[in-house]
Amino acid sequence: MTDRSPHPLHRRTLLRATAVLPAAGVAAAGSTAVAATPAQADVPGRAGRFDSESPRFTLAVLPDTQYLFDADSADPAPLAATFRHLVGERSTRNIAFMTHLGDVTEHGTEDEITRAAATFRTIHGKVPYSVLAGNHDISSGTDDQRGDTAYLAAFGPARYASMPTFRGASPDGYNSYHVLRAAGREWLVLALDWRVSDKGLSWAQGVLDAHPTLPAVLTTHDIAWADDDGKAQLSDNGTRLWDGLIRGNDQIFLALGGHYWPPGRTVLTNDADNDVHVHITNYQDRYYGGAGMIRTYGFDLVRGVVDVETFAPWLLSRDPEERSPLEAENLELTGPVDRFTLDIDFGRRFRRFAPATPAKPRPPAAVMPRGTLAYWRFDASGTRAGGTEGATVADGAVVRDLTGNGNDLTVRRLAGADSDTLTWSADHHPGQPAHASLCFDGGKEPDRGAILTTSARAALNSEKFLHGYTIETFLRLPEPFEGDHAWMGILSWEGRNGDAGKTTGWSPLEPTCSLNVSPERFLQFVVYPERQDADPTSWSHAVPVGRWMHIAVVNDGRRTVLYVDGSRIARNPTQPSTGIATLGKPFVLGATQSDERYGQGLYGSLGDTRIVNRALPVRDFLTPFD
Repeated sequence: MTDRSPHPLHRRTLLRATAVLPAAGVAAAGSTAVAATPAQADVPGRAGRFDSESPRFTLAVLPDTQYLFDADSADPAPLAATFRHLVGERSTRNIAFMTHLGDVTEHGTEDEITRAAATFRTIHGKVPYSVLAGNHDISSGTDDQRGDTAYLAAFGPARYASMPTFRGASPDGYNSYHVLRAAGREWLVLALDWRVSDKGLSWAQGVLDAHPTLPAVLTTHDIAWADDDGKAQLSDNGTRLWDGLIRGNDQIFLALGGHYWPPGRTVLTNDADNDVHVHITNYQDRYYGGAGMIRTYGFDLVRGVVDVETFAPWLLSRDPEERSPLEAENLELTGPVDRFTLDIDFGRRFRRFAPATPAKPRPPAAVMPRGTLAYWRFDASGTRAGGTEGATVADGAVVRDLTGNGNDLTVRRLAGADSDTLTWSADHHPGQPAHASLCFDGGKEPDRGAILTTSARAALNSEKFLHGYTIETFLRLPEPFEGDHAWMGILSWEGRNGDAGKTTGWSPLEPTCSLNVSPERFLQFVVYPERQDADPTSWSHAVPVGRWMHIAVVNDGRRTVLYVDGSRIARNPTQPSTGIATLGKPFVLGATQSDERYGQGLYGSLGDTRIVNRALPVRDFLTPFD
């Protein structure tokens, strides 16, 4: 087609666009008998609350502290400051757990161990944690079958028995595991001795076998070493752990060790062809034996990342005016092995051992609250036009209004459109009630598309919505987003605002209400209210392609707010807006009418669509948002 210019909506933007798990308490075979407790919602104490359901949480990692507990030169102050920081920041950073990587002390003497154990009282009962033995905490020539030691007496299973995360230890007491609930699911932390015996490896495998759906973080003292560039490779002991445990257990996605410096990292591929991130964390060679430096792993399951930071709370707590040069230099480490982000598609990474269970379709009656005027869905409950992937939805096909209010939609194609312009798909938004959608292949040059419209006598055509409204739909723009689809319409009411007596606005030929997509892929919702001579317009950000979005327009009888994926967008007008100046003409899905004609149709997919004659809160949208 040739672009009709000046197009009312084109000119509008130029002037206004700137305006499932085993019983958690069952310990692995051979574990010491420790009373199990349910996964925590919070840990009692004075610490801030931990939100186990938030999609963002922090795992704190504490490496070698041995120089802070070195005979008569011991200074526990830096470690105590780190613990106070974790306790104080537990709520703000949503700290789920802390794990120590071994070499708590320099010589493993009873005096050093006693001092260290006393320092751990700062965090005990406030943030759950694990500790494992490094080669300086015990006789380095022994493995986990070494028997009683001062370390075992202080940091053995009895220490963790009261923690809600603790689930058991190996019979020798030197290996333990914790199960913590974070981001709405359970995670496993394995804390393995500096030298794990064959018995220890068998015990660890038993723990994994007893918890086959839990993503696992393996912690130990010696797993890898790195060159000065931070490129890590497995040590001899790390190779034994890799071959004997890690590579064959897809659950283990992160393996952490200390012992060596400098720090480093690498990514290895396990037998399931998945990534395992292997990291060395150790700062004992730095000023003040590392000054109790902590590393935090900030899991963000929304963004699909783990943000890693390294800093020394003890030094950060000092008065900036009184910090020495070395203190200032070691406050925070920002190099590529100390501050970085891991990109992890958690659903994909964990799918082999913990596949996501798709939500079942919700019945129509469950999503039609009081005031629902129309509800359309494209599965068998709403239409029999589809049913097989890519099937053509023919002209004349009817999509029923499931409310029974008679606002059924009928399919018709615009001039120049072929049969593939509208097809059926089982693709859908993960939270959508119905598991089906319609795919529109609209465009211009020449104009083409398909629309679904109410009948001439449908009650929805004349509804004025004087007490508010909620209009919802699911939209997916194709990837790649090819061609010029500027100002394509998603939904609208037919009828010109000039015929409704509106004199404000860019053009009297605009429909009285429409949801469109701008050339920049901004959503534009423009409405001519029933009671005001105005055209308040909401503009979103540039919406993504290739993924489903939930869109909701909510009016409380005074103002209109646009939401994308349950998030209120910024550019919502504050001018009054009461009702919609409908003219008794059809409601339309798939295009926007301008100057009493349709041009291009929608290029994208639509899912369930609902219209309610009152403002709904976010929690009651078609897609439930936390």
